Amino acid sequence: YNHLATVVCGVFAAVLTGLWPLFVDFAPVLNIVFLMAVPITWFLVVICWLAQKSTDYVHNSKHKPASANPKTAKHELTLEEIKRISKELTQDLNDVRDHVKIKDEEILRLRHEIANLNTMA
Repeated sequence: YNHLATVVCGVFAAVLTGLWPLFVDFAPVLNIVFLMAVPITWFLVVICWLAQKSTDYVHNSKHKPASANPKTAKHELTLEEIKRISKELTQDLNDVRDHVKIKDEEILRLRHEIANLNTMA
């Protein structure tokens, strides 16, 4: 979807490739610079393209639009299902509260024990 990096690198690589023959006779050191820069920029174009294809594949495989697949129907929850799920979540919340209450009581007991030990020392 977003091939901006690939396009920018591709344009830069194409410009370098086009300028290479023009600057070969200008200075011998430029031939070495272009000899290193052109393959590197085309390599970056390929890497950017592969990275974008990989990203597209990963995100498209998990998030298919509902309209793309006509067999997929929207699943609406019934009132009974909502009540059942709400009851389960309420029970889980109560279990967590009980667990936290036990831990808080244990922390208070340990603080009291530490305070007793500090007074003994």
